Amino acid sequence: MSRLVLVLGDQLSLSLSALRHADPARDIVVMAEVADETTYVHHHPKKIALVLAAMRQFADALREAGWDVRYSQLDDTHNAGSIVGELLRRAEETGASEVLVTEPGEWRLITHLRHAPIKTHILPDDRFIASHQEFEAWAKGRKQLRMEYFYREMRRKTGLLMEGDAPVGGKWNFDHENRKPAPDAVAFDGPKRFAPDAVVAAVLALVKRRFAPHFGTLHPFWFATTRAQALDHFVSKALPLFGDYQDAMLSDNRFLYHSVISSYINIGLLDPLEVCQKVENAYEKGAVPINAAEGFIRQIIGWREYMRGIYFLEGPEYPTRNALGHKRDLPALFWGAETQMRCLARTVGQTCDEAYAHHIQRLMITGNFALLAGIDPGQVHEWYLAVYMDAFEWVEAPNTVGMSQFADGGIIASKPYVSSGAYINRMSDYCKGCAYSVSKKTGEGACPFNLLYWHFLDRHRDRFSGNARMGNMYRTWDRMDAEKRETVIAEAEDFLRRLDAGAQV
Repeated sequence: MSRLVLVLGDQLSLSLSALRHADPARDIVVMAEVADETTYVHHHPKKIALVLAAMRQFADALREAGWDVRYSQLDDTHNAGSIVGELLRRAEETGASEVLVTEPGEWRLITHLRHAPIKTHILPDDRFIASHQEFEAWAKGRKQLRMEYFYREMRRKTGLLMEGDAPVGGKWNFDHENRKPAPDAVAFDGPKRFAPDAVVAAVLALVKRRFAPHFGTLHPFWFATTRAQALDHFVSKALPLFGDYQDAMLSDNRFLYHSVISSYINIGLLDPLEVCQKVENAYEKGAVPINAAEGFIRQIIGWREYMRGIYFLEGPEYPTRNALGHKRDLPALFWGAETQMRCLARTVGQTCDEAYAHHIQRLMITGNFALLAGIDPGQVHEWYLAVYMDAFEWVEAPNTVGMSQFADGGIIASKPYVSSGAYINRMSDYCKGCAYSVSKKTGEGACPFNLLYWHFLDRHRDRFSGNARMGNMYRTWDRMDAEKRETVIAEAEDFLRRLDAGAQV
């Protein structure tokens, strides 16, 4: 008797464990575009379009490889609207009584499949370097789960940038060389762009019709939707300077030297280890410096794998954590309402247009502001999950709840990632021409980040004053005269009142 082989929209890999354990001569692949997966958060139209178009292209590739693929498009008359509903419909249609599926990257969907009224075998997702068991073994007994030490284990396991048991270049981490401020000019014209083919055009029409109210612009849509396209020109064109400027931000250059391939890796079009091997090969040929190669590889086999490990180790409730008790609603400026803060206006505007912002824009602009302002981390989490094309919960939730918002109480970060306007000014050109002055600490036109930074430290003093990495911050605060501290707190609270009232800030 045939079995159903469920392939999800972020599992578009021919090496998928569910496909390897199935028999194309008798088993049937099920792929489904369903309403539940497009609307449980209001995903950016570009994100929906990428996933649906890539799914349709992958279904064609499976058919060419000899699989019987039962594919449901979103507007099909008999579409059940949910993954489990489509499995039951296809089981009745084919007589299949069992399902093979590679483990999803969301507890929500894992729970749905575990409780499905059809026998379902959930197989490990071995496209990742570290299994759940390996991560749990590494984490067991450790007081702190710091990524750096896990990353070293992944270097040893993969052999990437290793000379025997020692790291190439004599150091594990070259991050101190990767923090240069924004350059005057960028000699990279951005990620490779592709004209929509007939498959993509049909999806774009569907998305425009069904998801027009969602935050974000659909056109232009230039992303890769097949594996062949996704093998882009980043390594040869941008990687040499990626390391130097990976933290920099420019108002009029949205991509700088970033690869913009995380979406392709996260939906399965690109194999992460294969990408890292290409980067290592470029370093070995002398085409890129060690800080660029190591910095990129660390993001993939270090940070990406570590995020997944934390997500599954901590369990289904992890995205709901709120260790700091923040309860402020997400302000309208995150959805494009006008703001005088140029850094936020540019970052949110870019997010709206591209469904993309790089890690420092997310961490130190939108994330920093949300943390300083005391915004509910659950709402912040849902916003990131909705608006970014590469956001899938296994990687997005730990980045948001843990690293960005410190809502997990310090499992990921040893201190909150907060800063005043000075950091933003150093790493970007956003402060130039802003209605607020980054050099003003109080008074008319003072940068809100300056006010909110001290307000955050003051209201969380009981929790953080004993943190060894934050002692200097509190000593600086304590050296201010009492009147200045009172002014800072009063002006910060006035700003937050105006934010809550929906005033333009």
